[in-house]
Amino acid sequence: MYHPPVLKNRRTLLERSEKFISDTYFTDCNLRGRLYGDTHQLTSLSVFQTAKRISYSEAVQQNFQPCKVGDAFGSTWWTCWFKVVLKIPEAWRGKEVHLRWESDGEGMLWRDEQPVQGLTKEGEKTSYILSECLKQNEPHSITLYVELACNGLFGAGQGSFIAAPDPNRKYTLQKAELVVFNRDVQELLTDFEMLVDIVKMLGEEDQRGYQALFTANEMVNLCDPTDPDSFSSARSLAQKFFRQRNGQSQHIVHAMGHCHIDSAWLWPYEETIRKCARSWVTVVRLMEKNPEFIFTCSQAQQFQWVKNWYPGLFSRIQYFVQKGQFIPVGGTWVEMDGNLPSGESMVRQFLEGQNFFKAEFGQYCKEFWLPDTFGYSAQLPQIMQGAGIDRFLTQKLSWNLVNTFPHNTFFWEGIDGSQVLTHFPPGNSYEMKGKIEDLIKTVKHNKDKGRANHSAVLFGFGDGGGGPTQLMLDRLQRVQDSDGLPRVNMSTPDRLFSELQAESGLLCTWSGELFLELHNGTYTTQAKIKLGNRRCEALLHDVEVGSCLALSQNVGFSYPTKQLQELWRLLLLNQFHDVIPGSCIEMVVEDALEYYKEIQKTGSRLLLSACHALRSTPWMEVGSGTAVLNTLSWDRTEVIALSEEGAQSRLALVKVPCVGVASLTDLAGSVSKVTVTVQADGTVRMENGLLQAVLDRMGHLVSLLLVQTNREAISDGCFGNQFVLFDDVPLYWDAWDVMDYHLQTRKPVVDVIKPVQVLSSGGLRGSVTFSLRISAKSSITQEVILDANCPYIKFSTQVDWAEAHKFLKVEFPVQVRSSNATYEIQFGHLQRPTHRNTSWDWVRFEVWGHKWADVSEHGFGVALLNDCKYGYSVHQNIMTLSLLRAPKAPDANADMGHHEFTYAVMPHAGSFQEASVIQHAYNLNFPLRLIPDMNNIRPWSMFTVSSAAVILETIKQAEGKNNSLVVRLFESHGSSVLAVLSTPFPVKEAWHCDLLEQPNYSRPAEVNDSKVSLTFRPFQIISLLLRIF
Repeated sequence: MYHPPVLKNRRTLLERSEKFISDTYFTDCNLRGRLYGDTHQLTSLSVFQTAKRISYSEAVQQNFQPCKVGDAFGSTWWTCWFKVVLKIPEAWRGKEVHLRWESDGEGMLWRDEQPVQGLTKEGEKTSYILSECLKQNEPHSITLYVELACNGLFGAGQGSFIAAPDPNRKYTLQKAELVVFNRDVQELLTDFEMLVDIVKMLGEEDQRGYQALFTANEMVNLCDPTDPDSFSSARSLAQKFFRQRNGQSQHIVHAMGHCHIDSAWLWPYEETIRKCARSWVTVVRLMEKNPEFIFTCSQAQQFQWVKNWYPGLFSRIQYFVQKGQFIPVGGTWVEMDGNLPSGESMVRQFLEGQNFFKAEFGQYCKEFWLPDTFGYSAQLPQIMQGAGIDRFLTQKLSWNLVNTFPHNTFFWEGIDGSQVLTHFPPGNSYEMKGKIEDLIKTVKHNKDKGRANHSAVLFGFGDGGGGPTQLMLDRLQRVQDSDGLPRVNMSTPDRLFSELQAESGLLCTWSGELFLELHNGTYTTQAKIKLGNRRCEALLHDVEVGSCLALSQNVGFSYPTKQLQELWRLLLLNQFHDVIPGSCIEMVVEDALEYYKEIQKTGSRLLLSACHALRSTPWMEVGSGTAVLNTLSWDRTEVIALSEEGAQSRLALVKVPCVGVASLTDLAGSVSKVTVTVQADGTVRMENGLLQAVLDRMGHLVSLLLVQTNREAISDGCFGNQFVLFDDVPLYWDAWDVMDYHLQTRKPVVDVIKPVQVLSSGGLRGSVTFSLRISAKSSITQEVILDANCPYIKFSTQVDWAEAHKFLKVEFPVQVRSSNATYEIQFGHLQRPTHRNTSWDWVRFEVWGHKWADVSEHGFGVALLNDCKYGYSVHQNIMTLSLLRAPKAPDANADMGHHEFTYAVMPHAGSFQEASVIQHAYNLNFPLRLIPDMNNIRPWSMFTVSSAAVILETIKQAEGKNNSLVVRLFESHGSSVLAVLSTPFPVKEAWHCDLLEQPNYSRPAEVNDSKVSLTFRPFQIISLLLRIF
């Protein structure tokens, strides 16, 4: 057919092609309007509604009521089970027949008692293929069930998707019908779409874009939507275009299916179980039709859920794992937050995750996969390597608000020097759709051009699940090797990283943390979750140490392996990257707090059981006395509360050996007593021989003197313990973000409800109390405590909080000048600037840390300790601890209510290492534990460590080895050091092992007379497998 030449009017030709496939314009005569042919009503449609999530077997036994398209169901979080009875017309023989289903909720189709496909409008899954080519011998009369969750892919936010859920929202069934699907129309639509996108993305200056434009235009000329016989000639033009090949130097895209599913976020944990099933059953169906399709999937917890709730689906997943199509990645129990969990928690994420993947799929994961967390600890490279992983994929730093991260492919170096090959997909997304835009962005945004010629494209709906679609696969298939575009390979993580490693000679190295310049409000939001996490981490540590003490002394004691694994898994689940940060809905918060209660209840019982087992040891006996347990690896001399006598506790000063037990013997006479004196000007002076503190009537710390050096810690004319309130209105992400401009709204809390008064005038403990009014709705009550023999002053704080978009902090201006502050992180610490010279500096106006932060100059410093907080700021000489926020989305009641927490200030001579700041922060978080009804013959210690720089972090029974212990130590000062680990037990075998507790038989530990000699580099983690029983 001859067509006159067309003028190069790019706009008209482009819009002509766009309108030809539009689902909005000219659908009466364009190609899109021919996608579906004849339709047929269902034989019957009925529904059963329930507020519970029930199994298929239970659902099908219920009474179903007739319903119709257009009906509304719900409310939010309800479940509707639809019974769909259909009969395919005989006249449709030879046709492709679909069930077309569209609704506001997330659906899953069940057939023959098995889930077979997700049906979610937001995830572009609105039809189920009943037959690809209807045959006479195929069933024509079929009964199906659709399980519809009354929530969308992103929950049920009221007005905004991150807003608190609308509990009264209804969900409408918009389509439910049989339809003939015209596959040839769909194939041609995909051709057009890809060509139109090439025109748009390559732009007016690219000749290949014009080739696509004229190809699409000629296809419109050839294609008559009413005549399927015309389609083949149009498709031939498209195929000719797509088959024009690239040169050998073209960038290579490694396409991998992906479906990021938040384990909880804008929906509760229970709904995530169904999200996994809806998404993964659809993936399995795609694999059955597309043997080249590769899908990557992380989070062992989600696999465990599917195994428990959908065993048939899990078996199919195992089959495709063995085929190499369904690829487990990540190696962790969940995709955890990268900042807030402790070092040991991160180890357990890998231990539980990798062991699960090995047990269920016969393989460990090779890549750490964490695309959506809010920053990455500088200790992660070493932890990864200890778990058998030296490759890392994420993309979240593309969200940086101020500075653009300079690399996409690089080596990431941790604080100990460990390096892992790291890749950020240059398309800056983990949920691409296989479109031309995704491919062009991947090439254009690659910041390592010339150094790395391979990149990942992760395609599939994510966050709320959904995953890949057939359309995405069809798009990518067309442009596998098409001129003007990167070469597209359906690939695996292993192939991607192997190619990157092979060409890594020119890659750069990034040393230190990967700090996300956004979402730094998550260090503080949902304070009760932070408190629960810290306390449960400490409790599980103590249960394991106590159980190992009991195991070593009582042959009848059974180590609680199964119970501890269950508790650890609950804790690890709550460390998911939208739970522990507090960026989740109220239902999730409630679930998380219940899990913490369960951990504390069961953990306390297990610890008590271990302590009771110690009664029958050679050095202890049942009696009327009290023993004291110290689970940390240094001797401790501290004041403890013994019992309540009226309004006051009876106190004692006790000394307990490291990792051991001692009788409760009061040593009060051996130390300087605390004195509390009300002075003539109304201030109160507190002294213990180490510190002298002066507080004014408002509870301000007017002076804090280090007696040993007569050095004042508080800046002249300033107040320590100054509460300050800020307006806290971010740009969008309410629970996530605190913006730099909030610092301009600082308001000191100055309204006194009850001025300082003395609670305890001295002895082993002195204390004062006061109350302040934050606002008409919120108040602070604080007890300031100074103990005998204690180098820090504690602030035991209670806040009744009922604010909206406010941020409460406490400030300590200190007489220290330093360009850097030091913050504890997992298994170590790092420094951040106290100045704001560059944009990289000032964007760290709010940072995270764990149990302590310190500012020191030569010879003197001040440390700020806490028992459950993670948000800090140190600007010039002002140390600030973030206490409470009040966001209103996605939880409208976030942080409202009563809060209790403790922080402490510790001035010190010398460096923080020399002053044992690290150990004192541990002491604040790991209280000495009383063992009642016992008489202790002599103090006893299970392990000692010769170097103060080395901390014995973990003692536990080895996985699968009842006669062995795992002992984990780390160097905490940032020094190279020799250390000796000693035990009174004969060490029968000692091996170095990795974090998965696999022994390195080529590296036996050096043992001499039950002393293990160890050599540490700065911040190195060493795990030992010891057989001592």
